[in-house]
Amino acid sequence: MSLPHAILTALLEKPSSGLELTRRFDRSIGYFWSASHQQIYRELGRLEEAGLIRALPSAQPSRGQRKEFEVLAAGEAELVRWVGESQDPKPVRDPLLLRLRAAGVVGPQGLAGELRRHLELHRKQLAMYEAIEERDFPPERNADEDRLRRLVLHGGTALEGFWLRWLEEALAEVEDMAGPENGA
Repeated sequence: MSLPHAILTALLEKPSSGLELTRRFDRSIGYFWSASHQQIYRELGRLEEAGLIRALPSAQPSRGQRKEFEVLAAGEAELVRWVGESQDPKPVRDPLLLRLRAAGVVGPQGLAGELRRHLELHRKQLAMYEAIEERDFPPERNADEDRLRRLVLHGGTALEGFWLRWLEEALAEVEDMAGPENGA
């Protein structure tokens, strides 16, 4: 149920076309809630059909012209309702955790290389989040919406910090079990 709310949020921040939304998802919302181009377009149609958004009138209507959407009062009311709704945390589903569990049964051969790869991916993601914070959130940007966006970013950096610490621990354990000749 969260994709429509992610789209409503993005459209309330700035009316956009479907293409612009997919680009914005890639640059911001997509770090914590991903959606494909097709999913976004499909959801835009549903939101429009439900009366939560509308296509803005264009100056020169033409076939195939991209539509820009804005949120209607009913869409904003739905987002307000959803923000205040209670929802339990979702369990973590990560294939790497399952691989470690399987390695407990079949042995850790080859697992160290995958752990190193994940470690590097999380280092890059953390560096990207830190660059975003430096670029987009100077100390003087302290409006409520900026404070909340920064808080989401801090959640991302904290998660990356967790993954880095955990992966270093996991790699040390796997390398210890496998020995230097089998660790790669």
